[in-house]
Amino acid sequence: MEHPRAIIPAEEAVYNAEKMGKATLFKSEHMMVGLNAFEPGQEHKLHAHKDMDKMYQVIEGSGLFLLEDREVAMEAGVLLVAPADVPHGIRNTGSDRLLVLVVLSPAP
Repeated sequence: MEHPRAIIPAEEAVYNAEKMGKATLFKSEHMMVGLNAFEPGQEHKLHAHKDMDKMYQVIEGSGLFLLEDREVAMEAGVLLVAPADVPHGIRNTGSDRLLVLVVLSPAP
């Protein structure tokens, strides 16, 4: 991974029929940038990151952000921040693929 470089997220996406696909676009000790790619019906179950904040930016598709106490609709252009220790996840409830840019800080 040579940086800085221009990145087109959709060209880096890795889809997997069995489970959510992941691709790392950048990683340093300060931050990790990746992609989560979901086929229709796939889900990333509720989980939390100790001492790491996580930002999700929906690139394409639609679905739900899963939070400990509620679900929030997501579609292209929507951003959600899950602070450290807050349970969160994603479910693709749409009929199309869902692609989400992910930023974790500090990097895992």
